Amino acid sequence: MTVKKSERLIVKFITNQASQEEIEQLTEWLKEEENQIVFKDFVQTNYAIDTALNTFDSTEVRKQLSERINKENNVFYKRRFPSYYKYAAVLIVALGGFYFYKNSSSEQVKQNVIVPRVDEIVLQFGNGASENIDTSEEKNVTDKDGNIIGKQEKNKLVYNKAFANGELVYNTLKIPYGKKFDVQLSDGTLVHLNSGTSFKYPVQFVKNKNRQVYLTGEAYFEVSKDKSHPFTVNAQEVNVEVLGTKFNVDSYSNNSSTNVVLVEGKVSLYKDQKTSQNQVYLTPGYKGSTQKGQNGINIEQVNTDYYTDWVKGSLVFKNASFDDIIKKLERQYNVTFINKNKTLGREIFNARFDNEPIEVVLKYFSDSYAIDYNIDQDKITIK
Repeated sequence: MTVKKSERLIVKFITNQASQEEIEQLTEWLKEEENQIVFKDFVQTNYAIDTALNTFDSTEVRKQLSERINKENNVFYKRRFPSYYKYAAVLIVALGGFYFYKNSSSEQVKQNVIVPRVDEIVLQFGNGASENIDTSEEKNVTDKDGNIIGKQEKNKLVYNKAFANGELVYNTLKIPYGKKFDVQLSDGTLVHLNSGTSFKYPVQFVKNKNRQVYLTGEAYFEVSKDKSHPFTVNAQEVNVEVLGTKFNVDSYSNNSSTNVVLVEGKVSLYKDQKTSQNQVYLTPGYKGSTQKGQNGINIEQVNTDYYTDWVKGSLVFKNASFDDIIKKLERQYNVTFINKNKTLGREIFNARFDNEPIEVVLKYFSDSYAIDYNIDQDKITIK
């Protein structure tokens, strides 16, 4: 196992984000005595856990490790229960006299451990009322008269397939930094909403009228085909019209451009009012971009994975400035960056992270590019 991979596993274990498979890998690695020394040095250096504390409880560590592995995979628990103690034993040896990180009663300050803010997803109704969405719940969604119009399936709203006969009633989903959410509209269209996004949509579309939604932020659309009801996304600087297709729209208000990347099907882009002269068409594998305050729409061929892998939890940076990387990290993890290294902000980077905790991301930039930083709760200062 490489040094970088072992450090990544340690960070994920310490921050309670390691899977059962990763705990197995870490356990195998820790069977070597020299690796146990590396483990201890890494934890002591990066997490300031006091070796002099004598409150370490190996029984409690065994219990907590067992609970974590059990929570990760119930089937594994039933099949190989005795192996928990194998993991616990090896990890206890590695931790040695350290005070176990998960003991929440300790007043010891953990350095280099980020504590992101936690904000709620908000559903705002057409009448101005709103409610927070608890993504652990499953429940029915009702209209103002108490009629069931859909259901919440934890991290997803699913509306019943139906067309309205009267006026459009719009709801708005507001996704905070650090969270993502999905919504399936009443026509069957599936929309993946990225962090820091506001999405306004009809509870039910109206027969014989175009389907129209409004986006500020980023979303990946899988639009249901319906030739008699064209689907339009109003994304501030540009409108995207489709019949049935898959595409990504990046339209954050603090970005200098709006980008539309087509994965499947065909879309037309236009600014302001649609005319035959101002429409631009995209085919799969192409991106349409428009700069704020400018009229033109630029088209270029791209690797669509770079723009859509966020749906799977990945962060991809290709020829990205450090300032742009900071923006994405703030949205992804709900933290605040203070960049005091102004020269660094203009440099270009390439990197990819797959569902990694932010501690791993920061360590990558520190090791690979000698970027120095300090952490204070949810604030990261680049020096």
